[in-house]
Amino acid sequence: MIKDIRKNVKMPEDVKWLMPGLQVKRWFALIFLGTVLMTLGILILFDIKPVFYTMEFIRKVAMNLSTEWLAFAVVMFGAGIFFKGWQKTNLSMLEGGDNQSLLEHLYRRRKLNRGPKIVAVGGGTGLSMLLRGIKNITNNVTAVVTVGDDGGSSGRLREEMGVLPPGDIRNCIAALADDEDLVTKLFQYRFKTGEGLEGHSFGNLFLTALCSITGDMVRAVKESSNVLSIRGRVLPSTLDDMKLVAEMEDGRIIHGESNIPEAHGRIKRLYTDPQNCKALADVITAIRDAELIILGPGSLYTSVTPNLLIKEISHEIAKSNAKKIYVCNIMTQPGETDGFSVSDHVRALMQHAGSSKIIDTVLVNDFMPSNLAKKYQMSGSYPVKLDLDNLKKLGVKLFSRKLIEDSKEGLVRHSSNRVARAIYYWYRKEHKNDKVRSKLSAKNLQKQGCEV
Repeated sequence: MIKDIRKNVKMPEDVKWLMPGLQVKRWFALIFLGTVLMTLGILILFDIKPVFYTMEFIRKVAMNLSTEWLAFAVVMFGAGIFFKGWQKTNLSMLEGGDNQSLLEHLYRRRKLNRGPKIVAVGGGTGLSMLLRGIKNITNNVTAVVTVGDDGGSSGRLREEMGVLPPGDIRNCIAALADDEDLVTKLFQYRFKTGEGLEGHSFGNLFLTALCSITGDMVRAVKESSNVLSIRGRVLPSTLDDMKLVAEMEDGRIIHGESNIPEAHGRIKRLYTDPQNCKALADVITAIRDAELIILGPGSLYTSVTPNLLIKEISHEIAKSNAKKIYVCNIMTQPGETDGFSVSDHVRALMQHAGSSKIIDTVLVNDFMPSNLAKKYQMSGSYPVKLDLDNLKKLGVKLFSRKLIEDSKEGLVRHSSNRVARAIYYWYRKEHKNDKVRSKLSAKNLQKQGCEV
């Protein structure tokens, strides 16, 4: 918003401090008043008679100059000097002398800190995509990340170092960082050569090293979040060494998240090893305080569902009074959700959570490119079909918007800004409807009381 104002309105940099919304003008005035009073008190203490001499000076000057213009000039000159000194002092202490950064900092504090308390549950690239948009709505966001990953760099570190898989956590930290472009490039940098380093990403090694220093992954994530100045926080769903196990409809038992999509069969149920993983206490607290809970988007069985397999998490989501929305995938995922409709996605989440109260509304994409890329069909991926009748039977409402990025090549990718805006619009609309229903209910009770 601050950047948009800068582009559309030409004004001196110092004048921008007087823009509405920053809530600093009142404090400038208070500081100025305090300075005048302190100066006056010191002069009186030393018997300099500031009032007398000031009035005498003004009387003499007034005989030769216009009093109004003189007073105005003195006040403006003094205020300008004081304001400039105060501004430069704060810039030096807070942001290293960058005026734009301090303005952005004030904007986030005043606007984003008052945003809704959001808990986003998921993993993989879907959750990090969502967070890039949500961080522009509120600073009060908690990302609950699955820790079932056992492939690639994360899997190697998990096996060799005994740490929780850092891959999904790394992606979320990068997504919530202020300087996202630089941090993303650094955290996502993958070593292409080097014995022992090849295949690892810098972010994974960074988190693993911090985990060794601090003693656990939660503290490692917290410290790295402080260093990178992220908006919100990132939490692993559990500290247990959770591994995913899938029971296929043909009777096969598949161990390991990375092996499940490769099994190429329909999943009957998903469970964890060990079965009773304990939820992180901070995650439970965040869910209880949440005003909005978001599930997905992301791989149904390997990103979203694993979090719901932790009974404490699914139980708290089910009994929460927060608004709950599931962002459904746009395309089916080969090896996981072949032939799945929207209701199939919702039903699978409810079954594994053991409750139908974890979702109020499902958000779906209602626009597909006319030139859908052939690579999807070649890989066996198709648009997820909307079956509204089956969705209604599950007691879930539908909310549809265009959620994909514009692509001339016919690619289908979620737009983080469009998804975030759609969710926030839905949340505000539901919140407003609740207020209306509450007022109507109160009027009806009052009317019934009068009739009695």
